[in-house]
Order: sequence, then C-alpha cells, then structure tokens
Amino acid sequence: MTHEQDAWLGIDLGTQSVRVLLVTGDGTVLGSGSAPLAGRRDGVRHEQDPAEWWDALCAASRAALQGRSKTRVGGLAVCGTSGTVLLTDGAGRPMSPALMYDDGRAAAEAARARSAGLGVQNTWALPKALWLTEAYGHGRVTHQPDLVVSLLTGALPPADSSHALKTGYDLERDAWPSPLARLGLSDTAIPDVVRPGTRLGEVTPTAAEATGIPAGTPVIAGMTDGCAAQIASAALRPGSWNSVLGTTLVLKGASPTPVRDPTGVVYNHRAPDGSWLPGGASSVGAGVLTAAFPGADPSAMDKAAAAYEPSGAITYPLVSPGERFPFLAPDAFALVLGEPESDADLWAALLQGVAFTERLCLDYLHHLGAPLDGPLAFTGGAARSPYWNQLRADVLGRPARVPELTEPALGMAALAAYGAGAVPRLAEAAEGMAGIGTTVEPRPDRTARFAESYARLIDELTTRGWLPPPVAAHAHARLDVDTADS
Repeated sequence: MTHEQDAWLGIDLGTQSVRVLLVTGDGTVLGSGSAPLAGRRDGVRHEQDPAEWWDALCAASRAALQGRSKTRVGGLAVCGTSGTVLLTDGAGRPMSPALMYDDGRAAAEAARARSAGLGVQNTWALPKALWLTEAYGHGRVTHQPDLVVSLLTGALPPADSSHALKTGYDLERDAWPSPLARLGLSDTAIPDVVRPGTRLGEVTPTAAEATGIPAGTPVIAGMTDGCAAQIASAALRPGSWNSVLGTTLVLKGASPTPVRDPTGVVYNHRAPDGSWLPGGASSVGAGVLTAAFPGADPSAMDKAAAAYEPSGAITYPLVSPGERFPFLAPDAFALVLGEPESDADLWAALLQGVAFTERLCLDYLHHLGAPLDGPLAFTGGAARSPYWNQLRADVLGRPARVPELTEPALGMAALAAYGAGAVPRLAEAAEGMAGIGTTVEPRPDRTARFAESYARLIDELTTRGWLPPPVAAHAHARLDVDTADS
C-alpha cells in the first residue's frame, strides 16, 4: 500500500470525554474524534467506571481515523487525568471503580502517608490507592492510561513516571520510596515505572478491530494531561511556561533542575530527556464565572467588564474550598472584598482576581528560584477570550503567546513522534506541531493601574494567614519593580 503521509495519534482521557487527534509532524490535524464520559459525584467523592474509557476510546479513535486508511500511523501515546487511580487483578481486570483526580475521600490516608515522610496532598493517587486497598483488597495500583494501554497492547504495562509521581514515585532516585511497604503497598501492588517516551508495545489485532487503529502501531508511554497540554504549547525549553486556564488554573514550566519547594505546593515532573517540568495547580479559575453567571454570554460580559479597570471589588475567586497553589491553605474560601456596583463590575472583579492569582503564582515561582525568562503561553478554554488574554498580560506585565491548538491530545501526538524516533528531541516535535496564533503585549499603564488592587489582595491573603509573609514581601517587591516607571 502507498501511504499518502505519516501521522501520529494522540489520545487524551479527560474528565468529561476521550479525545483523539491524528496529526502530522507539521501540526496538520488529519482527523479528530471524541466520545463522552460520565462520572459519579457525591460530596468529596468522584468516580468513573473504567470500562467506559475503552468504549469511549473505540468510538473516538474510529472517528479520528475515518477515511484515513492510506495514512500510516507512526505511533500513539495516551495521557490521563493526574492522580486518577484504580486497582486491577493479575490479569489487568478492574477490581474497583476509578477514583478521579479530585476525589477527596482519602484525607486520613494522606495524613498517614505524610507521617511516614511522603510529601503527598489529599487528592493524590497514593492516598487513594491506600484507601482502595483497604476497601477492595490487594491488587495492582493502576493509573488511568495504564488500563487503556493494556487493552491496546494485550498486557498491563509499566507506568510512566509522570502518572506515577502522585502515587509517590521518587523521580530523582527513579525508584519507589521505601515507606510504601510500611503503608501496606507491597512490591506486587506497585507497577514498574519507565520514563515517558518509552515504547510499551504495539496495538494488537484484537484492539485494532475494536478501535480502528492499525495493528502493529507502536504504543509510547505518555504523561499526565497537564504535561500533555504543556507539550502542545511547546513550553519545553528552560524558562518557558504554560498557563492553562480552564475551570481551574495550572502553571507548568521547564527547568534544567528541579524547583525545590519545602511546602510541596510546587512539584516537578520529569521530561523524557531528563530535564524537569515544575508546576502547580490552583483552585482558582474560570469555573467561578459559570457558577456566578450561569447561561451568560462571555463575550458580552467581557465587553461590559472593560468599563471596570480596576473593578470596585477585589476577589480571590476559588472554584471550591481550599487552595493548593500559590499557597497551601485547606481552609481557604472564595473572597469578595468590596461591593461590585453591577453584574459587569462583578464579572470584571472575577476576571481580575484570576489574573491576580496567576501573577501571584509567578511571583511564588520566582521566590523559589524557578527560571521565568522564557516565553509564556496562554492555553485552556479561557484563552478563547481576547479581552481576558489582554487583561492577564496587563496584570502580569509580560507578553504571552496564544497557540492555535493546545489540546492535550496534540501533546501526546508530539510525544508519540519523539518516542517512535521520528525526531531527536521532544521540544522539536512539539514546536513542529504547535502553531503560534497570536502574541499579546502588555500595556505598562494598565499594569500600574491594577497594582493597588493586587497589593491589597496580597495583604488580605497574608492577614488571613493563608499567604506566608516572605512570599507576600517578594510579591510586593516584584510589583514595585514592574511599576517603577509608570
């Protein structure tokens, strides 16, 4: 058969859907498909049925590959939600539901892990694995992509180190920490681990029949969805950062060395080449807009909000209680300081509050010594708002790139190309596929205009005991530098 061109398949196991992209090395999307996922929420609990992942993948991949029989699929990689975990038996069959990335039922197990010297947060995969073991018996700790890869290749694979991070894997030592056995997870319960970009196997004839993916297609170890979005934004060279603004806010960057944070607010993934991808996830984000204004037209509200710069109110717009970046405060709650005079003013306050949080995240990273001198990318659903992009650039006082396409599935297509040996470096693959749409330049007079509100928010967060005073002082000092000439 004569192939019309080679392409790479990226698979994103999301919260609400499975998304598949078929992409060439220059970023041309030849096909795409998606299929919905359902979940069950009950208070702090959030579960999915793992069987639905495979059914959704089959539908999405068939849609992406429809009419592309002459396209050679050079490889695929799979990303999943960070911290989503289940138990499987010796044959790789699910023994439990999947506890999702934000499931909070394992707080007691998290405290037990921290007492054993492991720096985990309550919603990380390790506490949930301990909870599952106590509830369902001993099985193999399995991350979301592990299960799907097992169905593609016919064997339960080693985990990639990116998904294993929140299960307690020590990325610097490339080993599982010894306290896991004392916590009740035996060597047989935890998977072997490989670096992202490692070849795990190939698509079996049975899986090919179900998914439409050609048999023999190489399957490459993936990364978490946040890392996948970072790859898609091409923020992989040292000092580069990707700010993903969706329901919540996630910042991920690139560094030659780990960024040390004794509080655990910032943690480091490891790139396939051995460099580091530091970052953190806030509970602030665009989710507050839909909660406060259900059914509103965002573009119309943006236009009205432009009259309120700055807003008459100052917000710390948490989507849910508790904050984890740029500070750790389980008791934090959403703040509104002052009285907005209208819906447009409140909308403006929420947009500005998210931008202030984004700036504080960067101030905290600078406080830790993270390199910040590379380009900044804006991605996520909120990056579709030109007004908010400009506002964020103004508040941050730095330019930002807005790539054309930044889906996690695109990042997995780039990782597949790298892992299959088509390009020597992941950054090359990502830059070849990523299209830079626009660059937003900050307006110095606007940076100064928002300075007083940002300073007041810093002081309020400090007074409440959420923001450590040294971090607050550092943020004030950086603000003074940015507004010195205004």
